[in-house]
Amino acid sequence: MIDETIEEIREMQTHSSSVVAVKATQSLAELTERDYATVEEFERDLERNVGALKRANPSHASLYNALQDVLRSVQGETDTFEDARELTLDTIDRVVESVEMGKSRAAENAATTINDGQTFLTHDYSSTVMEAVELAVDEGAELTAYVTEARPRFLGRKFARELAAIDGVEPHLMVDGASGMFLAECDRVIIGMDCIVEETLYNRIGTFPLVATANKMDVPVTVVGSSTKVVDGGFRFENEIRSPSEVMLEPVEGIELENPAYDATPVELIDQVITDEGLVEF
Repeated sequence: MIDETIEEIREMQTHSSSVVAVKATQSLAELTERDYATVEEFERDLERNVGALKRANPSHASLYNALQDVLRSVQGETDTFEDARELTLDTIDRVVESVEMGKSRAAENAATTINDGQTFLTHDYSSTVMEAVELAVDEGAELTAYVTEARPRFLGRKFARELAAIDGVEPHLMVDGASGMFLAECDRVIIGMDCIVEETLYNRIGTFPLVATANKMDVPVTVVGSSTKVVDGGFRFENEIRSPSEVMLEPVEGIELENPAYDATPVELIDQVITDEGLVEF
């Protein structure tokens, strides 16, 4: 399960960073099913696999924090493998619940800011934003949504399809470059986040030009996510450079293909950051 999860993270089969953190954490339960002669042997294997899962995507702060929590809570705390096994399983359950509850509470807080009749623009795929929209609609809001495709993996298409299944939401799917044309029709921008580190938002590529344009056009920008994604220290963001084949299937001589997964947006361009702990001040 661990190896499969590492491959899934590398291939971006799961788009939400919160879901990635949960799956990676749960995969560590596989270690408790193995036989170890000593607790030290188990802890070495736990540390090795935590490291491998973190390296699968070093850009995800929530993944890093969840795995570090498990490692920190288990290492050096028990004298036998059986005790370590039970502690590991209990810790996995606690960490997963914390990630999921943080995401849900952030969505609940964001939903209270979404009013009936609003038109919003969103980029990429955020399960937290999706949950916030669903909660707002459950409370009676009728919304119009403009969704970017989020090239080159077109993650916005999935978001638009899911919005289309919600009664009360009118989704519009557009190419990334069209956001400047449609922002004038929007009341706000609502996006998720990969992480915020030292007053910089790291999110799916295309976020920075969208936020900068919205800022220029006086369209307020709200960023939504779990507080575990807002990092003060101990985590260094590493951008992921994706395969050139996602941009152009056939390589062309003389062209250097650039395909970074994320870009950096100064938080000073953002009007609101909403987490499970409420509004975050910078």
